[in-house]
Amino acid sequence: MNAIATNTPTADAALRESAVVVYGAYGHTARFVVAELHRRGRTVILSGRNEEKLRELGERYPDAPIRVADVADPAALDRAFAGAGAVINCAGPFSETTLPVADAAIRAGAHYLDVAAEQAATASLFDTRGEQARAAGLVLAPSFAFYGALGDLLATAALGERSEADEITIAFGLDSWLPTEGSRLTGRTNAGRHLVFTGGRLRPFSYSEEQSEWRFPAPMGALAVTEFATADQVTIPRHLHTPEVRAVMNLAPLRDVNDANTPTPSPSPADALGRSAQTFLVEVVARTGDREHRAVAGGNDIYAVTAPLVVEAAERLLSGRHTTTGVLAAGEAFDAADFLRALTPDHLTRLELPSADAEPHTAEAEQHTTTAGAAR
Repeated sequence: MNAIATNTPTADAALRESAVVVYGAYGHTARFVVAELHRRGRTVILSGRNEEKLRELGERYPDAPIRVADVADPAALDRAFAGAGAVINCAGPFSETTLPVADAAIRAGAHYLDVAAEQAATASLFDTRGEQARAAGLVLAPSFAFYGALGDLLATAALGERSEADEITIAFGLDSWLPTEGSRLTGRTNAGRHLVFTGGRLRPFSYSEEQSEWRFPAPMGALAVTEFATADQVTIPRHLHTPEVRAVMNLAPLRDVNDANTPTPSPSPADALGRSAQTFLVEVVARTGDREHRAVAGGNDIYAVTAPLVVEAAERLLSGRHTTTGVLAAGEAFDAADFLRALTPDHLTRLELPSADAEPHTAEAEQHTTTAGAAR
């Protein structure tokens, strides 16, 4: 039976090497994260603000300690994170949780990761906590999720040894998007706060009906797309030198997420890992002059794939397989190509990366975007 922790546990070396706190552990994406950590044999500490929901989840993981803590109570967070080697923040809205949870992780001597899609929260962590993280010898890794880390890793892998590009475009192709309540909440709390990286800096961005066409790899093919604001546009410019990071998405999932009548993900999974039947394809094209460097990843369920992304990162942090310390983007913290290959074929069913000796395509031969309407 799970125990509710009320006193600071003994922070011995064995626990710190193995224990990962999942904060907001009862959310839709967080449940995938907890399951993936459990599958890998990690000691999982279930934490969050709602004791009833934690107890309900704990029935599935009777060996996992339960530690109730509110983000407004630093002492409770300190007790919840004591003895852990890493904290994975899955609790939105991240505009409210990112900084207090990250600060508590630093105090606990634990690496911090989150699955935030909220650009402002991610930018705030980069802008304000780098010095503290480096002083503590820790990594803070924000937006380690489908919207954030995946595009960042693909962009880094596409460029290989290069670190500069004239423009980087991330094209998201989804067959559908059944948003969770958390996604709905993010949409409401982020209203009017969307950003795009253009002209060498983050600028306010408003969605429009302007469209272009993106030629995705088969079998998806050519689809109408529109510009989209994602966390990748915050993380990529932190370590890759480029004046432009664009993100585009096909129209069908945007119609889904903008329709108040679209249901939440079905409770009936399509496979043994609990994933839905939703499919996705992400293509990144980094342009340098007339050359295009390309990487592609595909799989099922944008929420479920976040779990192996953030858990693989936690595993690498706990075993010291990261490049440096501070607030780091995914492609900055890890060997991007190696990281992505570690997720195949169980979690990424499709992965196409340039080989070390491959010549990049010329822009004329590999024209991905054509104008449709007034889109640039």
